[in-house]
Amino acid sequence: MNLIVDVGNTYIKLAVFEEDSMLYVSSVELNLLMDEIENIFKNYPNINKSIVSSVGNLTTNVLDKLSKHTQLHKLTSGSKTAFNNKYATPTTLGVDRIALAMAAVVLYPKKNVLVIDAGTCITYDFVSSKGDYLGGAISPGITMRYEALHKLTAKLPLLEKEDTEFFIGNSTKTSIHSGVINGVFVEIEGIIGQYQSKFEDLTVILTGGDTHFLSKRLKNTIFADSKFLLKGLNYLLEYNKH
Repeated sequence: MNLIVDVGNTYIKLAVFEEDSMLYVSSVELNLLMDEIENIFKNYPNINKSIVSSVGNLTTNVLDKLSKHTQLHKLTSGSKTAFNNKYATPTTLGVDRIALAMAAVVLYPKKNVLVIDAGTCITYDFVSSKGDYLGGAISPGITMRYEALHKLTAKLPLLEKEDTEFFIGNSTKTSIHSGVINGVFVEIEGIIGQYQSKFEDLTVILTGGDTHFLSKRLKNTIFADSKFLLKGLNYLLEYNKH
């Protein structure tokens, strides 16, 4: 069994896999991580391998715990992958994006795949039908856009995201919602259109914390999979096992 630990900017996601089957998944804050790991080991004593992907902060005692109980792989830019990394600066490619590309090439072999990960940031990652990772884009996520409008101005309020389909805001609050939410949808659909104009038979995957929020309004041709990154990490762990 494999234990997957994905340390993001906001939450830490954990999953237990037996081969390709996900048996358990959870999301916790950093201060609850050790307790969650203890519970997982108690409930799944056959875990013998683990992988850590971290774009946030992770204490050494967590790594020590995983190393003690499992064969630990810490994902880095030097980890083996099933795709050809054509990124101009491969050592700066985020481990989360490596995992997304891995899932794309394993689950959709010989396909042109665009993965959109909507979380703290919105990342776009493209793997060609030849198995080449070409790169993509990074832009502010929904919550970050709301926070930026509040923090970088004198009077704009901090709002929580709300699904809205109107374009013309008739108050400051509705104008902010229109700008943020419609702006994100127009951005995503515009970028998808750019890729579709260049690459035939494009497969588009939507994942990340805002998957459900966004998938309600995006076209049906997009496949929503909130566990896509966790699957990629499991494939990477198997691909890098000793």
